[in-house]
Amino acid sequence: MDAAAKAAAAKAVNDTASLPARLRFGLRWLRRSFRDDLRIWMRVSAAGIGGPALQIATMHRLLVHKRRWISEERFFHALSYCIAMPGPETQQLSIYIGWLSRRTIGGVIAGGLFILPGIICMMALSIGFVTGANSQIGQAIFFGVKPAILAIMTEAILRFGRHVLHGRWMYAVAALAFAAAFAKVAFPLIVLVAALLGLGAAMTGPRKLRGEAAEAATDDAEELPDHTRPSTARAMRSLAAWTAIWFAPSIALLAVLGPANVFTQISLLCSKVAFMAVGGDYAVVAYAAQQAIDSYHWVTAREMQDGIAMGEMVPGTIMIVTQFLGFIAAYRDPGQLPPMLAGVLGGLLASWATFVPCFLWIFVIAPFIEHLRHNDLLNGPMRAITAAAVGMIVNLSVWFGIRTLFRDVEPFHFSGLAFDVPTFWSLDLWALGLFIASAIAVLRYKFSAIATLAASSVVGMILMLLGVLGPGS
Repeated sequence: MDAAAKAAAAKAVNDTASLPARLRFGLRWLRRSFRDDLRIWMRVSAAGIGGPALQIATMHRLLVHKRRWISEERFFHALSYCIAMPGPETQQLSIYIGWLSRRTIGGVIAGGLFILPGIICMMALSIGFVTGANSQIGQAIFFGVKPAILAIMTEAILRFGRHVLHGRWMYAVAALAFAAAFAKVAFPLIVLVAALLGLGAAMTGPRKLRGEAAEAATDDAEELPDHTRPSTARAMRSLAAWTAIWFAPSIALLAVLGPANVFTQISLLCSKVAFMAVGGDYAVVAYAAQQAIDSYHWVTAREMQDGIAMGEMVPGTIMIVTQFLGFIAAYRDPGQLPPMLAGVLGGLLASWATFVPCFLWIFVIAPFIEHLRHNDLLNGPMRAITAAAVGMIVNLSVWFGIRTLFRDVEPFHFSGLAFDVPTFWSLDLWALGLFIASAIAVLRYKFSAIATLAASSVVGMILMLLGVLGPGS
């Protein structure tokens, strides 16, 4: 046996002998890695109390600058892609980054840890809502919190807009999207028109679409990891697996309970919301509100406003408001089940149908988008959709704001379009004062969202004790 063969044999023996040690090392590494991921994604989820813009900023700071899991240019490309896809962009961005850095298991861990705290907190708030929302204390808390939520949403819009809007054409697309959403044009149509505008602009002058961030990119030569390279076979396997996971409850409920059952309706509506609603967290919430109020009549506009307020108060994404809708729908139509149990099951079902598709979109399509991230004809429509998302976020904030600051809101119809118009003599001066104070706190003095919400809740309860708030305030 020559020297090379002896060395190879010795290495094989040593490798075999050290297998238990290597296994223990691997398990220790997995535990450390999981703990690390847990800390990171819990911090990102907690930032959701300040809105998606704060979550995005937190991910950018932790994962781009501190951990260096992803480059600057790739981060903003991923953000544009996630906004262009149906569903909440913040959860999808977490899945995307988890997948990019640690393959499929990393994406599952990131997406699951991101949404779990919000599911737990929203369930507790939903139970509290049906048991105590109509009490004086409940009304006082909501009265104090809503103006603070409006201020936080305003700060989030300004922060988010600065990050993603580059150039006059993107501001123009955002303004057009706001006007269309305010006039209650269907959200998928807004996104489609924005994509066509972006494609047209890319074809006539692609440099207009690159934006300051893309022009400053320095990682063009960065190598793509093997698992991010497009594979049709892998995409088909992911499509089959995650489609089955997503639709299994809906198909089972439809077969066993029929289409008229409330659980079937929750599953089908949230699946439709997850599939149809494009444009980011707030755009999805607006679409879900439209369906729950006007089509299914599960909640009133005021109850939807309360649900949005609770969605801003919990970690994760505001899209968790679909869990509130599922809880309320099942609680009020429990069938043979106890109402509280039906509500819990309805809420969990809504969350399943809403958030499982996020994994589908990322694992199936992300490798192809990642491979084409420097393609102007693709990036043009994606940036236009991002701009349209800003406009739809502004629209939801206006929808929430007029119902927070005014006691009466009337529908107004003109030339086939519908608008919500407040009656100006119903302006609530206490709510306006709380909004101004909260806006100064978060914009001027950089108060955290949690501190602002807590202070506003206390003010609401003080106003109740002073007798300022009457019934229905």
